[in-house]
Amino acid sequence: MGDFYQNGNVTTLHNFRTRSLEDLEGSLEKFSQKCPMTLILPSLFSELEGPALGHILEELSRVPYLDEIIIGLDRADEKQFEYARKYFGRLPQRHRILWNDGPRLKALDARLKEKKLAPLELGKGRNAWYCIGYALASGQAQAIALHDCDILTYNRQLLARLLYPIANPDFDYIFCKGYYFRATADHLSGRVTRLLINPLLKTLKAFFGNIEYLEYLDSFRYALAGEFAMRTSLAESIRIPSDWGLEVGILSEVLRNTSISNICQVDIADRYDHKHQTVSADDPNAGLSKMSIEISKAIFVKLASYGIIFSKGTFRSIKATYFRKALEMVSSYYADASINGLEVDIDREEATLDLFARNIYTAGEEFLANPMQTPFVPSWKRIMSAEPDFTGELFKAVRLDNA
Repeated sequence: MGDFYQNGNVTTLHNFRTRSLEDLEGSLEKFSQKCPMTLILPSLFSELEGPALGHILEELSRVPYLDEIIIGLDRADEKQFEYARKYFGRLPQRHRILWNDGPRLKALDARLKEKKLAPLELGKGRNAWYCIGYALASGQAQAIALHDCDILTYNRQLLARLLYPIANPDFDYIFCKGYYFRATADHLSGRVTRLLINPLLKTLKAFFGNIEYLEYLDSFRYALAGEFAMRTSLAESIRIPSDWGLEVGILSEVLRNTSISNICQVDIADRYDHKHQTVSADDPNAGLSKMSIEISKAIFVKLASYGIIFSKGTFRSIKATYFRKALEMVSSYYADASINGLEVDIDREEATLDLFARNIYTAGEEFLANPMQTPFVPSWKRIMSAEPDFTGELFKAVRLDNA
């Protein structure tokens, strides 16, 4: 049974299960006449060989309202790019592949690097940023949605519900974040959201009070969800983080560029499962370990912009308080999983908490050592100002690659 509870200061759009997918898509077809919609799919080549993407494309091939699909392809040589062209050729919608490792796009990236305007790190953030740039250069869309290519439980209703709040002319939303319940067939998932984000936000609110930013982040039911949609007018102005802080960083940028009344979150799936990251407890540069450091640091950087002053002592206290609150939440998650017939490994959960607590302090140390560090890629509005011809050349390069 769906609920209608509105928590926090971001509007929540629930799924009451009272409307069919066909009816929803019918409305989106009407909206698309005045609001063309584009989907961005940031993908590794390895995902073309995985278990999820083939089914995702089958679902997308039945979507009637999309104007264009943009695929960002990473880690592909020339032979793999040609394979990808055939692989995505089953899509009936107009589609283009950004061959990020191809000579044309690498040359454009080098040009931005000379002016220190290029993404600093490889990864999903860089991929998504170039795809957004191409969408703006294409000029086809007024609404852009993005979701991952490794969703094992994908249903095209996810996309319909994600785009509906942005495309509906009767709504004022220009950014929409998806949320869902994360689980495998028998285990409760979503470790970073459950064990890092939620208790860390409660800790920071206990230290610094009801700061707008903390209230805003705490309003999202799944702040780390990789699915979102936005109007192209917003896409021009936001900066995209190039590291693991992508999802939190985008939420921060959206708040900086628009009013909370123009932001919503929507229930997009009954259950969601995708590729799981390793914890990498022994390697702070990989897996959930790296993710936890960069997410924590992204939050600290944003809080500093609100006038919060940090010290080593502050971070020691935050670490201790976080650990206590997180332990309490493990008991809650265990009970919630148990009543629903799911498993939670308490030993593994508490070992993960211990790692996250250490990494929160590490993130604090890194922030104090380099408080001016900015992992954000410049907005496309800035790129267009610094290099007026760049988006046109990006559009041409992608067209030639796909010819």
